[in-house]
Amino acid sequence: MEKIRCEEMNENSASCKLPINTELKIIEDPVFVQVHVAADRKDIGRNWTHREKWLLSICIFVVVVLVAFVTVTFVFKEIYNGDEEICLTTDCIKTAAELLEDIDFSVDPCDDFYQYTCGNWERRNIIPEDMAAIGNIERQHRKLQIIIKRILETPPNQFDGNATTKAKTLYKSCMNMSQIQYIGDKPFHHILRSFGGWPVITDQWDAEKFSIESTLAKLYKEFHISVILNFNVSPDDKNSSTNIIHLDQAHLGMPSRDYYLDPNDIQYVDAYENFMVSVSELLGADRNFSGKELREVIQFETELANITNSIEDRVDMESLYTKISIAELNQMAPEFDWLKYFRSIISPDVQESEQLVTIAPNYLRNMSQLLSRTHKRIIANYIFWIMTKELCPHLTHEYRLLDYRYRKVLEGIRKEKTLWESCVSFINTEIGHAVGALFVSEHFKKENKDIALEMIQNIRNAFNKLLDDNTWMDEETRKFAKEKANAMIGMIGYPEFILKKSKLDKFYEMLEVDPDSYFRSVHQIKRYKSHNQIKELREPVDREKWLQDPAVINAYYNPNTNDIVFPAGILQPVFYSNSYPKSLNYGGIGIVIGHEITHGFDNRGRKFDKTGNLKQWWKNETIEAFNKKAQCMIDQYSSFVLKQAGLKIRGINTLGENIADNGGLKQAYQAYQQWVADHGAEPPLPGLNLTHEQLFFVNYARIWCGKMRDEEALNQIRTEVHSPGPIRVKGPLSNSVEFSKVYNCPLGSNMNPEHKCQVW
Repeated sequence: MEKIRCEEMNENSASCKLPINTELKIIEDPVFVQVHVAADRKDIGRNWTHREKWLLSICIFVVVVLVAFVTVTFVFKEIYNGDEEICLTTDCIKTAAELLEDIDFSVDPCDDFYQYTCGNWERRNIIPEDMAAIGNIERQHRKLQIIIKRILETPPNQFDGNATTKAKTLYKSCMNMSQIQYIGDKPFHHILRSFGGWPVITDQWDAEKFSIESTLAKLYKEFHISVILNFNVSPDDKNSSTNIIHLDQAHLGMPSRDYYLDPNDIQYVDAYENFMVSVSELLGADRNFSGKELREVIQFETELANITNSIEDRVDMESLYTKISIAELNQMAPEFDWLKYFRSIISPDVQESEQLVTIAPNYLRNMSQLLSRTHKRIIANYIFWIMTKELCPHLTHEYRLLDYRYRKVLEGIRKEKTLWESCVSFINTEIGHAVGALFVSEHFKKENKDIALEMIQNIRNAFNKLLDDNTWMDEETRKFAKEKANAMIGMIGYPEFILKKSKLDKFYEMLEVDPDSYFRSVHQIKRYKSHNQIKELREPVDREKWLQDPAVINAYYNPNTNDIVFPAGILQPVFYSNSYPKSLNYGGIGIVIGHEITHGFDNRGRKFDKTGNLKQWWKNETIEAFNKKAQCMIDQYSSFVLKQAGLKIRGINTLGENIADNGGLKQAYQAYQQWVADHGAEPPLPGLNLTHEQLFFVNYARIWCGKMRDEEALNQIRTEVHSPGPIRVKGPLSNSVEFSKVYNCPLGSNMNPEHKCQVW
């Protein structure tokens, strides 16, 4: 039994012992960190382990790539004399070698462009045991994680302010597993007692003293955890200069309501129940007793799942928007004491006239009825279970191991993440501006920001040209659309204040980090986060606020402020490199820019005007034309099947992202064509026999090269608003007239169907 537990622990666990005659060597490379064990010579005759075979294959692959690189360099210098316009710089040869590694030239690009671009990539890559999926984006994320790790490991110095010192201190305490084990779960027990106790683990719980409203409010204020109700403060969609309370349905314990309602998912429910019971047992509960009580919790959570709205039912923001007072909410859902809840969470001064917005009025009504007919003990058990589940990753290794065993079933992973990865992810998520300041000061060039801003303007111009060429918009709507596009603000890299030490220190002034107690620091961070959000209720909207931290690979459009944001972390390969030809950059970050611009005009974004207010500014006939085009895309994507899951894409769920993918591709391609017209054609890359127009589409597809476990494929279909990678290639390219022309795809081929869908 002990042997099994040890094997399941990661290499950071102090509980896992290695043989006495073992030499431990930590080897890092840009993509993977592995632990190699050099054993006694007596083991030479044994069979090679899977890991050793894998490492040998990686070594062979690296040697082959190096030989290929050198060969390509010499061959092309021999073949091409100075008269040939082939790019033979080191950057061009290196880029060509990267592409040659991925592309499968045996596949007809007009039949399956994803396999054409990613076929060799898929054969070369395996999913790491601690991940549910691997792809080019995940690989870049891993490299970014390693950079952040090295930054946070550097001891505080004279260049650090209080904020960045806090980030480094937190990382050090997060990595101090021996101290976390020594302290144990005593701090968490203390927290539970301060809430009145978790009924399933104590006989001291008092139903008379338990208040659902006060407990939910305290849990949010203390740990930024929303249970049953999702509370937040953000701009009013119909008055974007004012912050307001937003109420919504809360997330469930499992990723999607489908896991509770689909009878075929019993294995996931069983794993979830076992997770609950095992955690309660660690905290001191009797397993036989807690099993019965926690089954009642799952039944209650299943009822919650039944009254939550599906993603499909939450698409039309305009019709769902409901603005009411607390007094009106009390009339609508009288079984819940709303005034008590808001006074507990915000301030005793809150009055019944306080306004709030919800897009889930039916859920709030049904939720209050469900609470009124459910025993308080069951509700308390559910609340404290969700609280415990959220905090398990910050407790001792025994709790983390239970969390891993559950995710092993849910996600298909084979081992725990390394401790450093978990610590980097948490710190970058929770105090990301401090981490971002350290990252951009060392790894972000101002020239990249200038180039990205220029690309934004070029792609905006392309979008405006699409508006000019549009045949289904009326003139007034077209005019307002242009005004909105031109008013859209591009934000690149990071918020300027984070590089000003005094301002960054002020931003994190109220945050306390305890070097001797990681769990206490986690508590302080969560409390700080809630305090900042509640404080915004009485403040004007900060239109320069970043909703994403700098050191992440992501981008977003904010409809309330009408801005598009590209953090520093995304300006790296495969999206962008200053060593790439323009074709690849426009086919990478250029399409991302176009994607985010298009979000301002997708099925949701189009309903917000240029100042970020939800209102109807389109003529009815133009709305009708848009809806017809959108329906074409819904039907088209709903017919696509993700083969791995054997399930069809949910075309309504993914509509906004699909519109953005298709529109972004078209804008970026037209912007690249204009760049070529202004600057001249780029010299071809060696060894590929592909034009730069073709390479534009190759790099777009290359972004989505990836592999995922079957469990993750199911989860993506159920929860993601983005289509899976292969569909993000097939959909936009099969709708692209330009793609078919560039690759000379015959009409009626898989990548050039006769019937195409186009919104923008």
